[in-house]
Amino acid sequence: MKTFITIIRWFVGLLFIFSGLVKANDPLGLSYKMQEFFEVWGWHSLNDYTLFLSLVMNILEIGAGVAVIIGWRAKWVNWFLLLLIVFFTFLTGYALFSGKIKTCGCFGDCLPLTPAMSFGKDLLLLVLILFLLAVGSRIKPAVSDKAGTRWVLIFVVLTGLLQWYVLYYLPLVDCLPYKKGNNLIEQMQTPANAIPDSFSIVFRYKKDGKEVSFDQMSFPADFDSTYEYIDRSDQLVRKGNGLTARIVDFSLQSMSGTDTTTAVLQQPGKYVLLFARDMSRVNSWRKDFESFSASMKARNISVTIVTADASRAAELFPGTPLLKCDATVIKTAARVNPTYFLMEGALIREKVSYNCLNTLKP
Repeated sequence: MKTFITIIRWFVGLLFIFSGLVKANDPLGLSYKMQEFFEVWGWHSLNDYTLFLSLVMNILEIGAGVAVIIGWRAKWVNWFLLLLIVFFTFLTGYALFSGKIKTCGCFGDCLPLTPAMSFGKDLLLLVLILFLLAVGSRIKPAVSDKAGTRWVLIFVVLTGLLQWYVLYYLPLVDCLPYKKGNNLIEQMQTPANAIPDSFSIVFRYKKDGKEVSFDQMSFPADFDSTYEYIDRSDQLVRKGNGLTARIVDFSLQSMSGTDTTTAVLQQPGKYVLLFARDMSRVNSWRKDFESFSASMKARNISVTIVTADASRAAELFPGTPLLKCDATVIKTAARVNPTYFLMEGALIREKVSYNCLNTLKP
């Protein structure tokens, strides 16, 4: 029994640590997922606090995972794990049964799970944590209380430092389609073996006081103005395999609104795109950008600002090439605001935070 309890503790602890580490690698990604839930629930006032909640959540997951493995204050930790898993199960259950959230973000973008997989995982953890609560008196700490406190604090501090680093310099492991080495045109292409969902349009009309329904392939032979339209709906006929292009919303536009995505990504030679979601922190990177841009111009390498705040950027950087892009797309492409992309055609040769611009060597 003792061995079985130890195995369960290690399994639960490692899963919480892994989950926390994956999300700590990209805390902004988790904060955006929180915003998605809050938007669905209408809790818009909480959007400004999602990054803080993300940072705290990741620290708590990893700290609790370490604590359950070493048996530190088992009773308190097991109750805390139960609260966490009940909360997570509610979120994954909501994502699964409401259909309003496609992924819960349990393992970040590095290991995307379907709502069904996430819900099943949380149900399993719920059962295991309830078991640990039931056998709590049999759990003996592997280290002294003082040493356990020290180990938990060490991992909490290390998690905090990791999150500070990735918020400043970009995630250590980039799991997004805009990562170094990816070809953006290829990422925007639908896989050859993709099968889309197939839908049928069903119309509802009223004829001679009776309601009739038919799809777009079977209009009544006598269909005319005597049919009174009620509404229409889409009904799923065949479920696809869920394969889609990894990038579906990337678009670069000129200041006049012309789509220049293809032209930009097919230009020859190397060039630099600076993805800046907005100009809110421009004073922290403007001087370095202007110096870098001048050095690139001397080497005939173009530097273009891609932003959702084009009008403000035009005021701040007159004469600098500008392109407009959706803010949500930029948040995905560039976790640090702003981020430099060294491009060669559609290939991302390098990707660095503005905080380490000196490492970018075109």
